[in-house]
Amino acid sequence: MGLTLRAALAGRAFGVDLDVADGEHVAVLGPNGAGKSTLLGILAGTLRPDTGRAVLDGTVLFDLDAPGLRWRPPHDRGVALLAQDPLLFPHLSVLDNVAFGPRVAGIPRDKARTLAERWLDEVDALDLARQRPGRLSGGQAQRVAIARALATEPRLLLLDEPMAALDVSVAPLLRRVLRRVLAGRTTMIVTHDLMDALLLCDRVVVLERGAVAEA
Repeated sequence: MGLTLRAALAGRAFGVDLDVADGEHVAVLGPNGAGKSTLLGILAGTLRPDTGRAVLDGTVLFDLDAPGLRWRPPHDRGVALLAQDPLLFPHLSVLDNVAFGPRVAGIPRDKARTLAERWLDEVDALDLARQRPGRLSGGQAQRVAIARALATEPRLLLLDEPMAALDVSVAPLLRRVLRRVLAGRTTMIVTHDLMDALLLCDRVVVLERGAVAEA
């Protein structure tokens, strides 16, 4: 079913209508201040628009035009947001970082750890399971962050400049990992890198001044 979004936020001069097909990978491009982070924040539930409606796979994320002002909280949206900074918990092992989301969702500890091992293996990071985040390279930490996001089995994955903080020699490896693990998963990738759009995405949406300029 995919995603249907219509949202407006006057304070940021933002007004966007956007449809994303089920399993589609969409790159979001645009200059600084175009509204890219606003778009991700609204979908993730960390930023509330003034008006609008969003539906993901038949589930209403928010409907601010209807009586009652429906608003589904971030933890109950089936949406995962991966920022530039991996934001791993420094006091937890890599394995426990990835298992955190499933544990919060109520999955028993043993099953959550098994799920974490599966996703670490998917991103070629299972050998890092016992490490602490402070000992990881930038590329390793980003792969672990991807595994942590996917371990929650999100219906929509949002990636905010996933390569921006990585050394140029590491980015190609992470792109290969993403091409594999994102297959069939509805994904939106904010990027300034045309290589990300070319290699990872099916379609490009360009934002300018808080609106869709090209889709």
